[in-house]
Amino acid sequence: MKDRIVVSAVCVFDDAGRLLTVRKRGTGMFMHPGGKPEPGETAIQAAARELAEEVGIVVQPEDLELMGVWIADAANEAATDIEATVFRAPGTWRASPAAEIAEIRWLDIRRHGGGQALPRDLAPLLTDHILPLLAAAPMELTD
Repeated sequence: MKDRIVVSAVCVFDDAGRLLTVRKRGTGMFMHPGGKPEPGETAIQAAARELAEEVGIVVQPEDLELMGVWIADAANEAATDIEATVFRAPGTWRASPAAEIAEIRWLDIRRHGGGQALPRDLAPLLTDHILPLLAAAPMELTD
């Protein structure tokens, strides 16, 4: 049986409609900004805190929009699943790597949705759940 890690993650878009992905220091996969809730913290509180800590985007928890909860293979831990509660930060944003984030990359999901191959270094949560959801029902980027 696989181990399971509970995390919160956030979909963030820039003004060109690209999705923010981050690579944590010492890893090779790009994923959503986010992480594990601290003791006593709700999924939405963890999402807002991690977003501020990792990429400098400050959003009030109540402003985040729930997209869903998924289970996927963990990107950086062998034989482990993640249970990810995924939110969307409304509006458009700029981001800067901070804390344990080594690199950020904006992913043009419209270009990849048009048949161009996805980068091979994306976390399974993105490739198996979020990108298909976004391709099936594109979201408005403004409030």
